[in-house]
Amino acid sequence: MKPVLFSFLVLWGCTLARAQSPYDIIVAQDGSGTFTTIQEAVNSVRDYRPEGETRIYIRKGVYREKLVIPAFKTGITLIGESVAETIITYSDHANINKMGTFKTYTLLVLGSDFRAENLTVENNAPQLGQAVAVHVEGDRAVFRGCRLLGNQDTLFTGNGDSRQCYAECYIEGTTDFIFGPATAWFERCTIRSKKNSYITAASTPQGHEFGYVFNRCTLIADSAVSKVYLGRPWRAYAAVLFMRCNLGGHILPAGWHNWNAPEREETARYAEFRNTGAGADTLRRVPWAYRLSSEKAELYTPQNVLKGCDMWNPLGSWSPN
Repeated sequence: MKPVLFSFLVLWGCTLARAQSPYDIIVAQDGSGTFTTIQEAVNSVRDYRPEGETRIYIRKGVYREKLVIPAFKTGITLIGESVAETIITYSDHANINKMGTFKTYTLLVLGSDFRAENLTVENNAPQLGQAVAVHVEGDRAVFRGCRLLGNQDTLFTGNGDSRQCYAECYIEGTTDFIFGPATAWFERCTIRSKKNSYITAASTPQGHEFGYVFNRCTLIADSAVSKVYLGRPWRAYAAVLFMRCNLGGHILPAGWHNWNAPEREETARYAEFRNTGAGADTLRRVPWAYRLSSEKAELYTPQNVLKGCDMWNPLGSWSPN
């Protein structure tokens, strides 16, 4: 066979294979895929892959992995076969050998342009201290249709310069289970409180216009839970907005807490807009939180909140209706 013809057939075969499968790599514990662990699949991806996104399909299974997406592995997309049956889990907590909060992650995302779809990330440690399920440092991270499970400190939105989007996700925890400095948009998520405590602990940097925005989310709680705050400021200038959300009756009338630091009332930016539900009445909210005006609310779109210098818009043609 002539070399030119052989090369053409190889290229044609690769193109056909890609056309037949939307995935670059398949992970399966039974050996039917490319790799049996997710970390092996991630490690195999070329650093700063010039082709862009790498789609990794993960078949059903419980993957006990402390998974790291390195900073030089950009454009990684993890797609689960089943949100309920594709589970990444680990059980580190802060009091194991004085580990501290920030090493307890099950999934650590350092690389930018990361996506996760249709899978579960869990920290199933007993309630003996902080135990992070997902820790995101990379920029332009998207979780869609995922479950993030844990207790205290379930989701750490690290890095004040990071932009993150969580769409149609289920996030549960006990205390401060959505926390950190990143700018993050939560769209149509279900937020479940498992304990009388606090949902958010934002640490938005001074000078950042936006912090956490929860839009059209549903806040629920376990049956024994009846006293939950929307948030408390982990650091000064914390910014959190709940808008068009359904707030369950477990949300306390005061709504927000100052973390026993009255001086943070001067800088915290806590707001609500057109929420519904038994916990949405703002008449007895703390005086240093505020109701957003309709005019101001027009600024809170994913196109505006997440755009940065590159005009990033992970939700596409989003509309508030």
